[in-house]
Formats: sequence, C-alpha cells, structure tokens
Amino acid sequence: MVAVFASIHSRIASFATHGRGAKVGDRFPPRRLTVSTPLKVVAVNGSAHQPSRTLVLVQALLAELDQRLVLDTQIVDLSEIARPLGASLTRDELPPDIEAQLAAIESADLVIAAAPVYRGSFPGHFKHLFDLVGMDALAGKPVLLAATGGSDRHALVLEHQLRPLFSFLQALTLPIGVYASTADFDGYQVGSKSLADRITLAVERAAPLFANAARQLRRVA
Repeated sequence: MVAVFASIHSRIASFATHGRGAKVGDRFPPRRLTVSTPLKVVAVNGSAHQPSRTLVLVQALLAELDQRLVLDTQIVDLSEIARPLGASLTRDELPPDIEAQLAAIESADLVIAAAPVYRGSFPGHFKHLFDLVGMDALAGKPVLLAATGGSDRHALVLEHQLRPLFSFLQALTLPIGVYASTADFDGYQVGSKSLADRITLAVERAAPLFANAARQLRRVA
C-alpha cells in the first residue's frame, strides 16, 4: 500500500512540476510521439478554497492520464477567479483572463469537471462558470466527472447533480467518475488505496477513447 501511495504522489509531484497548467499553452517537456499534437485537457477545480482536496483529486487524475497519453493541460481554478467570475452577470462582463479560460474549456478535447459537495450539490460559482459557457460549446465533448465531499453519503452527487448538468449541455459524460471523501485523503494528498484504484480505473477506461482516435496520442518507447 505504501508503494501505491508513493507512486501516486510521485506522479502528482511530477505533474505539478511540469504540467500544473494554470496558463493557456503550458505543455509537458517534449517526448518522442507518434504525432506532434497532444490531447488538450482542461480541468476545472470547482473549489473556491485553498488548499483544496478537489484540486488534489484533479492533479491526481491528470497525473494518471499523463501516464497513458501526451497532454496539453490547463487547470481552471475557481479559487483564483471566483470573485471576478461571480461579479460578472453575463459573459460580456468577464475580465479577459477569465474569458480566455472559458474559451479554453470550450476548445478542449477532454474536460475534467471536479467540484466539492456544498449543501448537497456543487457550489454556485461552479454552476455560474458553466452557465457562461456557450450553450452548444460542450456538445459531443467528453467530460470526466469528479467530486469530493465530507463523507461517502455524498457519493451520488456524480449521478444526481453533475451528470444531469453536463447531459443538459449535450456533453458526453464518461461512464466512470471519481468521488472522494475526506477519509480518502491524508491531509492534502491521496491517502487511500481505494481512491487510487478509482482514479486508475477511471483513466484506464477513458484513455482508449483517445488512444484509438486518428491522432494516435499514445507515447512510444
């Protein structure tokens, strides 16, 4: 079990060093690839607080994806934009940097949508962000769902809250999402084998959808 956690933490640390991706265009160091175009992944951390277990979960998912696919990543972090986002009632009122982040979500090949549970649902700022995304901008776009909460009693937030939201936006929500409770973390690190296994399973099921695509994004030895 120690080895499992060490592997997860090593992947997250490597991702945080090379692929935290808070700005548009950040990339991992060059690798020998079958093609030159990486998969554009935009992850939304729906927590407005720092530090954030939701952000830890996002980073763990990205790190696991990076083991299988070549990525161009960006994290849209609500803890950094919640106040100016909330002050904008329409998209026209958004500051340019937040407009650029919405555009990145709309142009992504894969979106990771992660939110903490707040009073039985996702936070209002998370919903407001996606209220401002173009109505048809996510149509047909793969979305991997993730959530965190205080206990396992909130695990169905993936099915009862997040999946209906993205289904309304006509996104293709991936069948397996990842829910993590406070007990799954050791402070602000992945702390349980069951969570590590769920992250691995979600990514194992998601990766072939892109590895078999025309761009053939698998790494080569």
